[in-house]
Amino acid sequence: MSNSFWNRANKSIALGNMFLSKHPNRYLPGKWPTYYKKAKGCKITALDNKTYTDFSMMGIGTNVLGYANKNVDNAVKKVINTSTMSTLNCFEEVELAEQLKSIHKWADKVHFTRTGGEANAVAIRLARAASGKNNIAVCGYHGWHDWYLATNLNNKNNLNQHLLKGITTKGVSSSLKNTTFPFYYNDFHSLEKIVSKFNIGVIKMECVRNIQPKDNFLKKVRDFATKKNLVLIFDECTTGFRQTLGGIHESYGVIPDIAIFGKALSNGYPLNAVIGKTKIMKEAKNSFISSTFWSDRIGPTAAIASIKEMKRIKSWEIVKKKGQYIRNKLSKLAIKKELDIAITGIDSLINFSFGKNNRIYKGLITDKMLSKNFLATNSIYVSISHNKAIIDEYFYELEKVFNIIKKIEDGDSINRYVNFKLPSEGFERLN
Repeated sequence: MSNSFWNRANKSIALGNMFLSKHPNRYLPGKWPTYYKKAKGCKITALDNKTYTDFSMMGIGTNVLGYANKNVDNAVKKVINTSTMSTLNCFEEVELAEQLKSIHKWADKVHFTRTGGEANAVAIRLARAASGKNNIAVCGYHGWHDWYLATNLNNKNNLNQHLLKGITTKGVSSSLKNTTFPFYYNDFHSLEKIVSKFNIGVIKMECVRNIQPKDNFLKKVRDFATKKNLVLIFDECTTGFRQTLGGIHESYGVIPDIAIFGKALSNGYPLNAVIGKTKIMKEAKNSFISSTFWSDRIGPTAAIASIKEMKRIKSWEIVKKKGQYIRNKLSKLAIKKELDIAITGIDSLINFSFGKNNRIYKGLITDKMLSKNFLATNSIYVSISHNKAIIDEYFYELEKVFNIIKKIEDGDSINRYVNFKLPSEGFERLN
């Protein structure tokens, strides 16, 4: 049934769906259950009524409190009954802004959007206005807007080491060439080099994602930005509110000029937040930044309820502890099977990859785990719904797949086990 709907989608929807990270070809073409009917906790029921345990992306990182969290959803249902939109503003956005400032004592002002791409674009607009300079140094993944994709106008491979390979610049104005330049995580010299060569006004980076900062990297960047009078932006759309209440940057003792939050902030409802210091955020008065649905009531309501629930159960401690348990079991399983895997990412968002044949093994894991009713790949977004029994069941089935991988590594034919199309990588293999 999923495949028939996917065929219908491709006849009517550009690219087939709205979100690259939910494109079925990125998981297992022709086999990944593309559409769902309902979701609760970490269970998803597909159109064919088969129920899967989501041990992969959990809404691509949005549902740290699990799908259909009762307390969050009840708060949203209440405001739906009193209208989610009107000519006047919703008071919930004021309450949420005050809460975000209370959590992040360094921040003075807040601006809300509904998507991460929008939030990144808003942050860049404000930072450029405050710095008086156009050029940006970037490290990490920051969405789909022209300012970011312009990085690849200088070299089509510039963004290959920033999460997504093969991003094309078709449709991006060539006039943006030489405005955005990449540097590399834990490579402070690469940042210094860019700033020395180009008229950089803004440093935009993910605080952390797959690897931990080394040799005081974040502090060096902060001190450098201060010394050179550059605006420092931390993009925490992915890491925020996962294993800390608020921004993970505070656990490293490094404060940016702007921080961006999304995904887990509102547990699946559309909302992103840009928080920052007055000297930057005041530029919202001088630059036109506005959108009708940024004034919607549902997003702020969901975020307020999500933060309340996070505080009540200390969700960041729960998912971090669960993630450490998963990381430990994964490491032990790899050692037991004598397999060379790299385990990366923060505890609440774990990635693992193989030294060779990674795309084949990733597809093999997805294929075999689907047969056991698990949505699984080589990324694990941990939620509070992943209890010990579910985790242990996952590893019981994963060990069987690792046994197959071990046989292949020892010389058995890959063709005996691969009866599927390989998952796409990056952007260039999507179609």
